[in-house]
Amino acid sequence: MEEQTPENQDINFENRIDLKPLQDHVEAIKKEIGKIIVGQNDMIELLIISILSNGHTLIEGVPGVAKTITAKLLAKTLAVDFSRIQFTPDLMPSDILGTSIFNVKTNEFKYKKGPIFSNVILIDEINRAPAKTQAALFEVMAERQITMDGTKYIMEPPFLVFATQNPIEQEGTYRLPEAQLDRFLFKIDVDYPNLDDEIQILMENHQRLDVMDFDAVVPVLNAQQIAHYQNLIKQIVVENHLITYIASIVNNTRTNANLYLGASPRASIAILNTAKSNAAIHGRDFVTPDDIKRCTKAVLKHRLVLTPEREMEGFTVEKVIDQILETMEIPR
Repeated sequence: MEEQTPENQDINFENRIDLKPLQDHVEAIKKEIGKIIVGQNDMIELLIISILSNGHTLIEGVPGVAKTITAKLLAKTLAVDFSRIQFTPDLMPSDILGTSIFNVKTNEFKYKKGPIFSNVILIDEINRAPAKTQAALFEVMAERQITMDGTKYIMEPPFLVFATQNPIEQEGTYRLPEAQLDRFLFKIDVDYPNLDDEIQILMENHQRLDVMDFDAVVPVLNAQQIAHYQNLIKQIVVENHLITYIASIVNNTRTNANLYLGASPRASIAILNTAKSNAAIHGRDFVTPDDIKRCTKAVLKHRLVLTPEREMEGFTVEKVIDQILETMEIPR
C-alpha cells in the first residue's frame, strides 16, 4: 500500500474540483500576451486573478513600462466588448456615462450610452480627470450599474475596469479620493524590467522592425467561460483558521501605530476572494497562508494611509504591510 505523503494527500484533495481547464486557459492567456510583452509576469498574473475575482485594478508605474499595452492585450484575450477612455482635465461625467439627447421627431429625450457601457474598460491616466468626473465612476464600479434620469442601467457581466496612472508626473493630475481607491480590488505597482528582459525587448523590437502586431493576439475566454470560472472560484475551500488570519491582518491595520487610516471589511473580502483565485490558478482547490500573503500587499497598499510622522521619516505603506505579515503568527 502506497504511503500517504503530504504530496499525495494534496493530489487527492485537488481532485474534488477540476481546475485543469482553468489552468490551461490561464497559461493560454499568458502565452498570447507573451507574443508582444516581455516579462511583467507578476502584473499579468495579478490582472488574471482580478478577472477571476471579478474586481477592478489600478496599475501604477512610470511611463513606458507597458501598463496600457498589457491591459489592452489582456482585454484582447477575452472575447468580450472593450472600451478605452483617455482621462483628461477637461473630461466631463457625460463623456463617460453618456447623456440624454432630445429627439425633435418624437419630442422625447433618448439616452445615448457612453463608453463605460462595455465589458472591459481601460481608463488611461485616471488621475488626470477632476473630482466630478471621478465621482461618475463611484456607482458603476461599486454596484455595476448606472442611474441616469431616474432610470437604472445594469452593466452586462463581466464588467471590469483597468485603470493606469503615473506616480511621478504631478502636473495636471488629481489625487484619487480614498473612497474611489477602495473600489479597486488591486493596486499593481509596475517596476522597470531587469537587464535580461530589457535586452530581449530590444532584440524583439529590432526583429519586428518596431511594429507591434496586435492582431496576433487571439481571444482565449468568452463571457460565459469567465462567469463559469468566477463561480468555480467561490467553491475553493478556506479553513476557518485562515479566515481568522485574514481578519487579524486587516484588524492590525486599524490599530497599527504607523497608520492613520486602516483597511475596511471590503479589504478583508478582497483578500479572501483573491487568495481563492491564486490557489485555483496554481491547481489547488484550497487556500494556503502563502495565497493570502501573495495577495495581501496588492489589496492593501492603496487602502492604507501612513501617519504624517511616519511619512516624514520615509516609511512606506509596503514596509508596514511587510512588518504586519512578519509579526502575524502563520496558522498551521
